[in-house]
Amino acid sequence: MTERSEVSDRFSTERNWVTDRHSNVRVVAKGDSGLAINRLKRQAGIDGAAVDRFLADHEVPVVEGRFCTFLYRGEADEVRLAQRIVGLPDRLPMRRLPGTDLRYVILELPDGARVEYQLEVSRDGGVECHNDPLNPKLSCSPVGCSSVCFGPGYVTPDWTVPDPTVPPGQLTDMILQSSALGRDCTVTLYLPAGFRPTGTYPLLVVHDGGDFLEYAAAKTVLDNLIHRHQVAETVVAFLHPKDRLTEYTNSAEHAEFVTRELLPWLESELPLAGEPAARCLLGSSFGAIASLSTARRYPDVYGSLVLLSGSFVSALDGAPHGGGPAFDPVVEFVNDYRKRPAKVADRLFVSCGAFEPLVVWQRPMLHTFRSVGMDVRYVEAYDGHTWVNWRDRLCDALSWVMPPG
Repeated sequence: MTERSEVSDRFSTERNWVTDRHSNVRVVAKGDSGLAINRLKRQAGIDGAAVDRFLADHEVPVVEGRFCTFLYRGEADEVRLAQRIVGLPDRLPMRRLPGTDLRYVILELPDGARVEYQLEVSRDGGVECHNDPLNPKLSCSPVGCSSVCFGPGYVTPDWTVPDPTVPPGQLTDMILQSSALGRDCTVTLYLPAGFRPTGTYPLLVVHDGGDFLEYAAAKTVLDNLIHRHQVAETVVAFLHPKDRLTEYTNSAEHAEFVTRELLPWLESELPLAGEPAARCLLGSSFGAIASLSTARRYPDVYGSLVLLSGSFVSALDGAPHGGGPAFDPVVEFVNDYRKRPAKVADRLFVSCGAFEPLVVWQRPMLHTFRSVGMDVRYVEAYDGHTWVNWRDRLCDALSWVMPPG
């Protein structure tokens, strides 16, 4: 359902993480009597034709103020709403509307919420999980697409949408032979529109660069924000990992590649400012760990970091972290950093989705970051561990760490 599900699935049942946190989402038994589904229930002699008319008159999910009604039509033994909202069961049973093949569940969502979901249908002893056939709105990630519900007040930021009047930047793939990683590394370079060899540009290095370009509209976002003078004209290096579960988990080889191979090459070939204040590392999930661990191994090199939904899982109390072997090096790194914090940059932009289990680890990390004198800006959104959540944070992040002028 979301990116990196091979890892995040392991955390979906770790409810011990979230006992002190709730997402301001609740399952509603009936909701307001004026809700569309309740008006339909009150009709006498509901039949298939009445359901047909109801579905023709309403967009699914039916969003009415803070109430969102998810629907499924069809014969089934059971139907469940599959989602990852912290504090709720991963599978929410849907009720059958008496006398019909229509099922529903109502969630009360906070303002500005956005929920990715699927429907789990049990029929004749089999179980199938698929997107909502009544909802054409999809959100895609490296592992597939999910249906998406836009809650009350959510608006797709206009700076994420291509604008034909905005001069486009240029993307170019280059290959750098890395001794540290022992392989050829593809890097996609972004040069802003009007790039001048005589200019002086800051540098942004983006982990999981191909995914940010494809699933977070990174080029469109950069074009728009630079054109609007919300972000400085910036050179961006989008990285493409070979094995992110190894390279992004506190890897000395990855840090060496970025800092001792990629950075000197870029600064020798391009008119970059070449000072810490003009260098930023950005990453989400494990990519945030890669950004933080690289900056920790090479202090005084990077002036700012953007850490989106960082996998800041720790186990200082000795309790099992629940993430499986892939998280062992991450937990070891985070444990050590919390025990021996260090100032690795001047500015940190940190964000997380209020619906994702990782949110409970953000607060102790914020305290740790600030304890060593780093200037931290934190943003929490009513979304999950999703690429659109990370896309929607880019304006706040980049305008703060790469301001114009």
